[in-house]
Amino acid sequence: MSLLTADYDYPLPESLIASYPPEHRDEARMLVLFRREGRWEHRRFRDFPDYLQPGDLAVLNDTRVIRARLFSDDRRIELLLLEQLGPALWRCLVKPGRKMRVGASVVIGGVCGTVREVFEDGDRLLEFEVPLDLARVGQLPLPPYMERQAQVADQERYQTVYAREEGSVAAPTAGLHFTKELLGRIPHAFLTLHVGAGTFRPVQVETVTEHPMHTERYELSVQTAEALGRAKRVVAIGTTTTRVLESMARECLPIKSGAGRTNIFIHPPYEFRVVDALLTNFHLPKSTLLMLVSAFAGRELVMEAYLEAIREGYRFYSYGDCMLIV
Repeated sequence: MSLLTADYDYPLPESLIASYPPEHRDEARMLVLFRREGRWEHRRFRDFPDYLQPGDLAVLNDTRVIRARLFSDDRRIELLLLEQLGPALWRCLVKPGRKMRVGASVVIGGVCGTVREVFEDGDRLLEFEVPLDLARVGQLPLPPYMERQAQVADQERYQTVYAREEGSVAAPTAGLHFTKELLGRIPHAFLTLHVGAGTFRPVQVETVTEHPMHTERYELSVQTAEALGRAKRVVAIGTTTTRVLESMARECLPIKSGAGRTNIFIHPPYEFRVVDALLTNFHLPKSTLLMLVSAFAGRELVMEAYLEAIREGYRFYSYGDCMLIV
């Protein structure tokens, strides 16, 4: 066990950062990690159902990415919409922030927005004259490491095939590998967590426990709570799903339906209460998501598996390959 941020670092060649998705969703490579045996094997995601057992339940995050990236009409200001607080009221990240103090205005698609508040973390509260038409003025907010703007193909591929609840600024990337056909072959249920920009924020403090964790909204239905109660084993599809399940489990077991906000930070040491297996993509060095995965499978084994994935030329991050931990 380590609480030093430096112990969650690893060298990644830039050539392994996936800027575009594979031609077919289910053709991604899948490193299957057997955490108790301390071994792994190399497969394709289409083999995922082979690793499910009778009584398993796959739980997926059905959030939908909104067109949250905006530019002012004069192209001088960039906004990332984080959370809608009213019909025309948004919490935003703004670049450059120095130009956007309280009372400053910005025009997007002919609609004027005014800064009403500057939060302690630097986020802005912007009020627009009328609700924004994001379909007209917004872009999908691809992660910064892709170093490109969204293209037409991303409108489909940077969403899961089951995305339905709008509200995220990033995709729950483990779910991007599913096709409708493959999903139809496995027992599954949905919850919703709206992914925030904090998911990309690296841990910049020396000790893990000093990192201020971001907060995200979630909702879990009665139907999913009942399915969880019947499941013999819960397979979490992604770290976002894991955070919801484990956050709700701290309040009540068996899990009941409900909605709320979570800032749970899962890192070693941690005792998982609900999740028995985890499908996840390969995460950034020193990230809270890598720490969550390390809590689930053990830091040393996870870091060894990451180095194996690098040696084998796996593709990393949002559009990359995946790891199934059983």
